[in-house]
Amino acid sequence: MAKTLVLAEKPSVGRELARVLGCKKSGEGCLEGERYIVTWALGHLVELAPPEDYDKAWAKWDLLTLPMLPEKMKTVVIPLSGRQFRAVQALMRRGDVSDLVIATDAGREGELVARWIMEKAGWKKPAKRLWISSQTDKAIKDGFAHLRPAADYDNLYHSARARSVADWVVGLNVTRALTCKYNAQLSAGRVQTPTLALIVDREEEIRRFQPREFYTVSVKLDGFSATWRDKNGQARLFDKAQAEALAARLTGKSAVLTEVKRTWKQTPPPAAYDLTELQRDANKKYAYSAKETLSVMQNLYEVHKILTYPRTDSRYISDDVVPTLPERLRSVMIDEYAPLARQIMAHRPLQTRYLVNNAKVSDHHAIIPTEEQVELWRLSGPERNIFNLVARRFLAVLLPPFAYEEVTLKLTIDGESFHARGKIVKEQGWKAAYDRTFALEDEEDDPEDREQALPELRQGDKLPVRSAKVNAGKTSPPKRYTEATLLTAMEHPAAQVSDKAQSKILEETGGLGTPATRADIIEKLFSAFYIERRGKELVPTSKGVQVVGLAPADLRSASLTAKWEKRLGDIAQGKEQEDAFVGEMRGYASHLVAEVKASDATYTHDNVTREKCPDCGKFLLSVKGKRGKLLVCPDRECGYRRSVTQTTNARCPNCHKKMELRGEGDKQIFACVCGYRERLSDFKKRRESKSAGKGDVRRYLQQQEQKQDTGSSAMAEQLKKWLEQNK
Repeated sequence: MAKTLVLAEKPSVGRELARVLGCKKSGEGCLEGERYIVTWALGHLVELAPPEDYDKAWAKWDLLTLPMLPEKMKTVVIPLSGRQFRAVQALMRRGDVSDLVIATDAGREGELVARWIMEKAGWKKPAKRLWISSQTDKAIKDGFAHLRPAADYDNLYHSARARSVADWVVGLNVTRALTCKYNAQLSAGRVQTPTLALIVDREEEIRRFQPREFYTVSVKLDGFSATWRDKNGQARLFDKAQAEALAARLTGKSAVLTEVKRTWKQTPPPAAYDLTELQRDANKKYAYSAKETLSVMQNLYEVHKILTYPRTDSRYISDDVVPTLPERLRSVMIDEYAPLARQIMAHRPLQTRYLVNNAKVSDHHAIIPTEEQVELWRLSGPERNIFNLVARRFLAVLLPPFAYEEVTLKLTIDGESFHARGKIVKEQGWKAAYDRTFALEDEEDDPEDREQALPELRQGDKLPVRSAKVNAGKTSPPKRYTEATLLTAMEHPAAQVSDKAQSKILEETGGLGTPATRADIIEKLFSAFYIERRGKELVPTSKGVQVVGLAPADLRSASLTAKWEKRLGDIAQGKEQEDAFVGEMRGYASHLVAEVKASDATYTHDNVTREKCPDCGKFLLSVKGKRGKLLVCPDRECGYRRSVTQTTNARCPNCHKKMELRGEGDKQIFACVCGYRERLSDFKKRRESKSAGKGDVRRYLQQQEQKQDTGSSAMAEQLKKWLEQNK
């Protein structure tokens, strides 16, 4: 009997598909049933070949060999994934396999994963595409009932391949050029460099900023206060004597209410989440990095199956999803969401005008709950938090607008104009989905125009001025980026560009990267030691500042990179040819390399220590990674690095602040800013005495053996688990 081979992107997804399809027999890298065989990749199994596979001379990093521009790009099997690739290839060559279902992630990168495997394995038989937005049993069954020809997604594959080739051609050439030219481990890329430039430019704006003192004048009346404004509506005075004279003149005078304006206003609910908006809110509320949020979302989508596909740039759903909304509401009729979900269900038809918009749905609709029944007790802390954000937003967008009456007062005191503003809530609407801890606004109200409760007043009323005072303040510099605001800047880089023509281009062409890639770009900036975190703020290192200055000017341009992303989108829609874009990227790489070669700039290591590398003898560099301090060798070919301190979630038993882990091997100690010190061995005994499982301790110690700054948070998560168990 002929069988259908199903290719998933990961083992976890493959096992779920196999369960739904009735494939129970285990094989080499697969699960088999009567009709289907389910196999999987491990992410990418195939990648673009490294430079040395095209020309042996390219194995050596040398300016003389640049630019590297292969006539035809080749792919190779990733060495660590070779066994699984051979298993997939053997299944593709089986005589009883008649066709293939591509079941990798439904997006640009997922398409590339499958197509490169198929090409490398020599697949020539029919293929279809599974395209689903959630991993529930129902969604999987519906998806298999409505498979589409794989050829329908050829343009998506061409776009993915063009992106990969462009990053190889531009990224590898410029990275090698910078590294060889300046004898330092420097890297650049078509999205990475302009993103770093945003952070560096903001730091320069802050450095150049000169604060100015200003003054405002306010008066206290019966039951409320009002603020002075000039004829242009400005409240700030930059002359202290003028402000003090004004305040002194007003005390004891009477205010005449010259205008009372009442305006009925409505605020519609915020749109449902796409990935970038969710990453922003998770960073603002929980301080999660973009990468952490995406990782948690993947679990909620793949493992728990309670949220839809995460890597989406849509904030709406299409008409065909509307009939499923009642079932999705029933799935969140739990815990604190239940009363509101029942209230929404009771009012039919459902209010969907803020959720449904076919024209604004791309490959996947907004992130919303699935029909799967939610079991909150199964979720980890971060999973619970991310689900909380999505569930509340889903309920909010199905509720009516927030309605209120805005009252503005204009008063005249001794010929001067004063203003006050207040709000009377008429209908809570969508804000019922949020409590006070869920502030959605990016900024607080301007203190010079803050709303307040106002008494009943009529035009013409006279009110005595009880007191007048001068309030001092200073103009503030631009704020440093957090991951939340950086994601916004990447999505809407037009706001960062002063040139109106460029700004218009950016608005039309889209942002830096895609929702699926922005988290990885930020992580690369950390791992390259171009930026570091101070609290929530992102600060460029000396290395980051220098590399932006050394990189070719074109590569720093947000507008150019955004236009490239737009063109990749056009390739996916069949509006542009892949070859034209790749040809332009080849020429562009040559131009960038020539610019680096011709530069007379210099690079300086300002973080050199007096400690020598044990492997090559060069002086090590002190760097601050995302999870602690490291010593790294400046020689790219050496690659030595050693952890000095690691930030942990282990709490000091004295002051309860987070401790650092210092040293290596048996000499590792926990250290706190309060002066507390504890050996790792003693920490182990103390945790064991508080009923920490031996398996947890063993896993913790194994993690410490691999203590390079790889971005893994396993140690922190383990410590957090122990602490939670022993509160």
